[in-house]
Amino acid sequence: MSKKVLVVDDSKISRMFIRQHISAKHPDWILSEATTGEEAIEMIDKEQPDYCTMDINMPGMLGTEAAKIILAKYPNLRLVIFSANVQETYQEEARAMGTILVSKPVTEASIRQALDYFAG
Repeated sequence: MSKKVLVVDDSKISRMFIRQHISAKHPDWILSEATTGEEAIEMIDKEQPDYCTMDINMPGMLGTEAAKIILAKYPNLRLVIFSANVQETYQEEARAMGTILVSKPVTEASIRQALDYFAG
């Protein structure tokens, strides 16, 4: 069964890299992109993805704020937060939301971590 993934990041390069690696592992998955937290919330309502990768530092709403809103509405969505801010406070905040924090810059290893989390 084909899964849907929403990739949320204001960096075009990060989005491209995440897409390439997910597509290489799961060519049948449907990927879409958002560049802000607000856009992510709108797209999740419309597209109902199975998985979501979320950057923290974006213009407008922080990714953590968007993630809280999204996970409150869709608790079964598997969401991974990508961030260069891997301090314990951010990791605790991610765990409290029921998700994980994966370190940036986006690498093959960090995407593998996200895919492992999506797989449960």
